Amino acid sequence: MPFNIGPMELIIVLAIALIVLGPKKLPEVGRSLGKGMREFKDSISGEDKRDDEYIAPRSEA
Repeated sequence: MPFNIGPMELIIVLAIALIVLGPKKLPEVGRSLGKGMREFKDSISGEDKRDDEYIAPRSEA
């Protein structure tokens, strides 16, 4: 397998990301990356959270 990522390689990648993005922007990027991966996984599996969040309109009587 050509992509054997060990702890040293992971530390190097995180250090480069910290240098490029900075300490203030890095958590925001991680959060958005996690959210995107979660949305992608949900779309692949066919789950749709919008059905749970739907609020029925009030009927005026």
